[in-house]
Amino acid sequence: MMSINWFTFILLGLAVFRLTRLLVYDQITEFIRRPFMQEYEAPDENGELEIYLIPREKGFRGWIGQLINCYWCTGIWVSIFIFLIYWFYPIVAEPLVYILSIAGFASIIETIIQPKISEE
Repeated sequence: MMSINWFTFILLGLAVFRLTRLLVYDQITEFIRRPFMQEYEAPDENGELEIYLIPREKGFRGWIGQLINCYWCTGIWVSIFIFLIYWFYPIVAEPLVYILSIAGFASIIETIIQPKISEE
């Protein structure tokens, strides 16, 4: 049976964090979300129209839309995906986990220092 040490656990956690954010929020993966979402326009507090994406209402595309619209839901499935790849195909998973972990760690650092930079 494979055992996971704390370092690996943290790397996997950072990888799941980054891949989940990539799928749910990042603009670069909007093309993945678009077939499962529909546009909704609503005026903001200044009366200007803003476009929101909401999950489709019916069928498989609606189900996927609901899934990728929920950070916590997507995180569960991404965790399963990352863990299974790591378990069954470690040679493929290790570089992916390291890349996503490094990117996740960097995004956390950016989130911490960004408010300080904008205050200067």
